[in-house]
Amino acid sequence: FLMKKEKDGTKRTPKNGGVFPFRYATCCEVFLMVIGLLCSAIHGIALPLMCVVFGDMTDNFVQSGQQYFTNLTSILNKKVIFNLIYIFSYRNAYYFVGIGCAVLLLGTFQVMLFLLTATKQTKRIREKYFHAILHQQMAWFDTHQIGVLNVRMTDDINTINEGLGDKICVFVQFFCTFLTGLIIGFVFGWKLTLVILAISPLLAGSAAVWSKILATLTSKELSAYAKAGAVAEEILVAIRTVVAFNGQKKAVEKYENNLEDAKNYGIKKAITTNVSMGLTQFVIFGAYALAFWYGTKLSVDEPENYTIGKTITVFFSVMIGAFSLGQGAPNLEAIAKARGAAYEVYKTIDQVPRPIDSSSKEGHKPDHVRGDIEFKDIHFNYPSRKEVKILQGVNLTVPRGKTIALVGASGCGKSTTIQLLQRFYDPDLGQITLDGHDIRTLNVKWLRENIGIVSQEPVLFGTTIAENIRYGKADATDEDIERAVKEANAYDFIAKLPDKLNTMVGERGAQLSGGQKQRIAIARALVKNPKILLLDEATSALDTQSESIVQAALDKARAGRTTIMIAHRLSTIRTADVIAGFSNGQVVEQGTHRELMAKKGVYYSLVMQQVLEDNSLPDYNDLVLYDMAYTEDSHALEGENGDLGGNSIHRVSLRRKSTKKKPKKSKKEKKEDESNLPDVPLSRILAMNKPEWPYLLFGVLASLVGGGVYPCVAILFAKIIGVFAEIDPEVKRQKTLMFSLLFLLIGGVAFVTYFIKGFMFGKSGELLTMRLRKQVFNAILRQEIGWFDDHENAVGVLTTRLASDASLVKGATGARLGLLTNCICTLTIAIVVAFVFCWQLTLLILACVPFLIGANFIQMRAMAGHASKDQGALEQSGKISTETVENFKTVVALTREDVFFYKFMDSLERPYKNGLVKAPIYGLTFALSQAIPYMVNAAIFRFGAWLIAHCYTQYENVFLVFSVIIFAAMNIGESSSFAPDFGKAKTAAARIIKLLEKDPEIDIYSEEGKKPSDFAGNIEFRGIHFAYPTRQNVKVLQGLNVSVGPGQTLALVGESGCGKSTSVQLLERFYNPAEGQVLVDGQDAKTLNLAWLRSQLGLVSQEPILFDCTITENIQYGDNSRVVSQAEIEEAAKKANIHDFIMGLPEKYNTSVGDKGTQMSGGQKQRIAIARALVRQPKILLLDEATSALDTESEKIVQQALDDARLGRTCIVIAHRLSTIHNADKIAVIQNGQVAEQGTHTELMAKEGAYFALVNAQVNH
Repeated sequence: FLMKKEKDGTKRTPKNGGVFPFRYATCCEVFLMVIGLLCSAIHGIALPLMCVVFGDMTDNFVQSGQQYFTNLTSILNKKVIFNLIYIFSYRNAYYFVGIGCAVLLLGTFQVMLFLLTATKQTKRIREKYFHAILHQQMAWFDTHQIGVLNVRMTDDINTINEGLGDKICVFVQFFCTFLTGLIIGFVFGWKLTLVILAISPLLAGSAAVWSKILATLTSKELSAYAKAGAVAEEILVAIRTVVAFNGQKKAVEKYENNLEDAKNYGIKKAITTNVSMGLTQFVIFGAYALAFWYGTKLSVDEPENYTIGKTITVFFSVMIGAFSLGQGAPNLEAIAKARGAAYEVYKTIDQVPRPIDSSSKEGHKPDHVRGDIEFKDIHFNYPSRKEVKILQGVNLTVPRGKTIALVGASGCGKSTTIQLLQRFYDPDLGQITLDGHDIRTLNVKWLRENIGIVSQEPVLFGTTIAENIRYGKADATDEDIERAVKEANAYDFIAKLPDKLNTMVGERGAQLSGGQKQRIAIARALVKNPKILLLDEATSALDTQSESIVQAALDKARAGRTTIMIAHRLSTIRTADVIAGFSNGQVVEQGTHRELMAKKGVYYSLVMQQVLEDNSLPDYNDLVLYDMAYTEDSHALEGENGDLGGNSIHRVSLRRKSTKKKPKKSKKEKKEDESNLPDVPLSRILAMNKPEWPYLLFGVLASLVGGGVYPCVAILFAKIIGVFAEIDPEVKRQKTLMFSLLFLLIGGVAFVTYFIKGFMFGKSGELLTMRLRKQVFNAILRQEIGWFDDHENAVGVLTTRLASDASLVKGATGARLGLLTNCICTLTIAIVVAFVFCWQLTLLILACVPFLIGANFIQMRAMAGHASKDQGALEQSGKISTETVENFKTVVALTREDVFFYKFMDSLERPYKNGLVKAPIYGLTFALSQAIPYMVNAAIFRFGAWLIAHCYTQYENVFLVFSVIIFAAMNIGESSSFAPDFGKAKTAAARIIKLLEKDPEIDIYSEEGKKPSDFAGNIEFRGIHFAYPTRQNVKVLQGLNVSVGPGQTLALVGESGCGKSTSVQLLERFYNPAEGQVLVDGQDAKTLNLAWLRSQLGLVSQEPILFDCTITENIQYGDNSRVVSQAEIEEAAKKANIHDFIMGLPEKYNTSVGDKGTQMSGGQKQRIAIARALVRQPKILLLDEATSALDTESEKIVQQALDDARLGRTCIVIAHRLSTIHNADKIAVIQNGQVAEQGTHTELMAKEGAYFALVNAQVNH
């Protein structure tokens, strides 16, 4: 009833601090829930009804007993009484059976209906939340951390699910028991009831305050853990960067610091819960004390109105009523939690209006696109950093079918212009028109569908190549895909793959090289045959051979299309119809290549810089115009990096990073995975909690004392009934007063034990959770890189596990131990007392105990069976949501929000069906555990009556045995509500133990291995064979032999995917070779200490990853073995030519670089990464396309800085741009995983072999 009122009032106006969770129920579900509530309401009447039967029975027993004792002489009377009792007990026994059957039916329905509707609603909420995230505008993502969104997606919605489920109907059931108890109380004895009621405002008030405090604490705890979750995700995504810089310790510390807050809120929450429960108990026992004292007074003053039976009926009804309010309170906790969690989730779902909404049907959709684009006086700064001006009055016209190229230094606003055209953001001033229409008046989805985009750092999704291309055009036929693949020059390399177009590309395309990914991205853009083509450094990641052909393909693709190109490599844009030079957020000059060269402005100076830079290459002046410093995402300083994916990972990092989704496993395999988990006994789980043993000990002692509370209440209760038999009113009053004070004392004991339990178990549970999270995180970081390549250890899966597994385990330790102790103690005392007072009846009751335990056991089994299923099924949807949200920009640019939304919906189908199957089973087991006690009562009273009739015992003893057992059963009944936690806790503990016990092949924490004191820097790869663990059938290196002496520079060149980056990864010992050795100063790298080896290597990669902290901290990350001083940081920054830029920022070195470095442009990120590598002063420098992302101006100076940095150091350079390596001491050309030829630039040119062909390909271009 309370719920229904709330439903009307709350549905429309969500309050702060929590909202009404049932907002997304359909009419049919509301109807089912109302039926469920009705069932639970009627179920709630059962217990008070039993009290009426009970009181009636007691009256009859007592009366017959008195007659029996007064008429001992008459045998005839004895027989009459015997028959009366017998007939009466039959009738009562049938009443009990009747109530029991009703409970069985109602209990099944109430739980089943609520679980069914909760499953449906949770699925709907997940879908709506994911849908809402998918249709947020880009600016929203600039201010919301991706990790936090993923935690909300999993943990918070699980919390809402708990609150929507059977917790509410169980609460209503208890609430109705409370109401019915009161009504019966008023009918049978209003004075007594009023006295008891005087205390109820106290109860209600404390419950309300507690619920409020709890909702606040829950919401704070969730937010606190969300921060730690975001840290974990950031670190796992960048795992290669972390291990390359020996940053594991720092990573664990950062994670641990963020866990501290969550732990403190958790402890506060545990204490609050238990204090409130203790207070409730204290108040209830106080009410008993008052009631007994006053009841006795009334029976003396008004014997005609207050018989023993009536008094007992009133006592019992009000007592059970109040008791059930105490029992119902914990269920409110789940509802309060759900409201707290729902607030954030629903706030996101409700976030309207969204100015740029791709799901909106509004906006004009012209019949055809001509392709005239105009930018009129565009001013813009990114919403997340208002103070930095990006565009300051851009005016630009792009006539249909023409190609316009945007050039300029890093961060001048080139990529931003492209993002505005795609309506990722709207300009602050000015307008952009397409065919004369302001693009704000056009339909967003239609606009994006007509634009093809190829960006600098392409994002592929964890599915097949064909599917990735089909994301460009949903209805593309196989012929369309083949055509696009050929146009993008990807046909040959795909044809060589075992599964051709059906090859899985791995998480983020990790199984492919940069060039291969780029060509697939180009095919994806070309497949939809767009009228407008945006090329943001589209060919930058390609090797020379592919580059020239792809460039030709792009030139072909440009024909008849309006094309906007961004390039640093000016040779690629000479043929553009118009070249626009950007400077300080404005277009400062426009014209053809010739006109601008004549003008001698921005463009001229950029070209001249390249010419000067490349002039040193003899006889190849033409090369200049081809070989321009590659690529940068000029999206400057801001928002997302200009690539579509938002989350670049360096290529070494990316190359074969974990795949979030590989072909789905068959059910059999999945089952094997689950059964691989070790079976974990309770003792093993408790051992995890060993360091907190003092807390556990005191908690268990408190539980032991608490276990005695209910049997004591029962004994007092029976004694008070004994008092009623007293004839002298004065003795009656005195005894009652004494017993009432004892009740109050027991109430005090209950409060103290609850408080101690709450504090002790809360503290030990949260300490355990925090320690386990830390240990699990530590164990994850300890695994070799190959482990992360496995799709089962994708970032999404690992973050979900960190969030939920550790907190599930605490449900199986302290609180569970306390519960067991409490139950055992209660049961032992109850049985001993019962045997003393009436052994025959106790034997019968003990015979019934297996039924009671059986009911609870069935309920536990039903829950445990589903625990592991739920977890695995939801991990799949967690992967999809993580992958989609992380690559949000690409999804939006391809207008494929719906595709990913439907994929997400499909992944929810299995857990949803499981939920529907589980509901009736759980409903039936719940009802059984509720109904069996009534059947047991029927048996007890049927037998009790017989015993009294046959003079084996007195009615008081039957009464005492009954109340002791009833109280014990109620107390133990509470434990069954913890069943769900235990099943899940065991599975979670098994997963954690399995991970903690796993010894990695390459152990970063190992102290073993040599640490040579003098290290020259001599590197040799000898007979290396290697294939990635997840793709054993693809041989990457097939007998690589190459060496480099101390202080020399070795350059590796060759096609994309030939194994250049792989050799660097083997030197870093991310993997071990299958055959052969990597020798460092003549010693096998495997025999050296891993941390020492990595500390000698400085890695700068093609797509660098920065962490979400300040520039200072990012550069300091280069050397985690000590504290790097500010002077060293600035020195490294100067060497990397980023110092001046940093000093120009408002917060200088304290500027945050944003999530994954998104607040910086590609070139700026790259220079920070170079500073990071230089700060550790490595003996060996590994440059994997290190200058590729820089614009001409920075590139030249950074190249100079790198040349300086190389002096006296061994250096391995990977490059597609041959101009950067012509002065290397040794150049090795790698083909098919082997060295085809090696020598200096001059030697190899003279040979006219593979290297000569590569250089020529550039020259001809």
